[in-house]
Amino acid sequence: MKAMVITAFGGPEVFEQRDVPKPEAGPGEVLVRVKATSINPLDYKIREAGAWAGVQPPAVIGYDVAGTVVAVGPGAQDFAPGDLVYYTPDVPGRGGSYAEFHVARQSIVASMPRNLSFEEAASIPLAGGTAWLALITRGQLHVGETVLIHAGAGGVGSLAVQIARAAGAYVFATCSPGNRDLVQELGAHRVIDYHSEDVTGVVLAETAGRGVDFTFDTVGGKTLEQSVAATRPHGRIVSVVSNTGNINDAHFKNITVHFTFLERQRHTLDHLRPLLERGQIRAVIDSIMPLEEVAEAHRRVERGGVRGKVVLTVPD
Repeated sequence: MKAMVITAFGGPEVFEQRDVPKPEAGPGEVLVRVKATSINPLDYKIREAGAWAGVQPPAVIGYDVAGTVVAVGPGAQDFAPGDLVYYTPDVPGRGGSYAEFHVARQSIVASMPRNLSFEEAASIPLAGGTAWLALITRGQLHVGETVLIHAGAGGVGSLAVQIARAAGAYVFATCSPGNRDLVQELGAHRVIDYHSEDVTGVVLAETAGRGVDFTFDTVGGKTLEQSVAATRPHGRIVSVVSNTGNINDAHFKNITVHFTFLERQRHTLDHLRPLLERGQIRAVIDSIMPLEEVAEAHRRVERGGVRGKVVLTVPD
């Protein structure tokens, strides 16, 4: 099968198109014909130095799949050939999604929402699963609470804004000036331009000095530090970025801080599917590119400023 392989750890130039052996479904696994995948920050972090993720070049990476089941392994009874599915591959795992075929444990694979194209579905699993984990599973966001979501136009942030709104929260979301209309359209009640506005100042002014109940950080560093100031005493913060900021003040405010890494589980995608099918959340796609242009797709995501996800199509 054709695949885009990283020949070494490094920049986007390490990608090379190669013919590699087609995988076979083992016990409890399904073989999927990949129709589309998408780019996540995780992808370029593993491309740069992915030994921590069990990757050793030459290797196929990529961590979103939307496609069609073509075969099932022994004991795999949840799906049949022809079923449309979406999921995010295991890390570590048996290889990534930048290829014509991918094998996965059936327990992480979910039925694709009926109203989505392959391109739309491919933009959801890792980003949507991360947002759900942060807001609902770990953050325990409740109806009527206030939430601050950083980078509301990004791949994870754009879905987090929609999930928080669907959960009945009052949503503050940060973004650059060019993304204000998008983030407002996605459901943010108060969009904060982090270029020209003091994020913490806005939040405190509009919550009568109290701060939000919950903050979701997708940026890290200084943004994580600022999140502590914007969150009320006894509030919660969830970050999907390693702790690179000083959050000592969280201790004095009795703020609960979670650092999360997405566990691959079907039920998370099953929770998202009805919201997608009812139109309560939608895919936000910046651009669609062919798989062979994966190097340029990585460059685009690493430069920043992407609205939602960059999606790659895998030709028949």
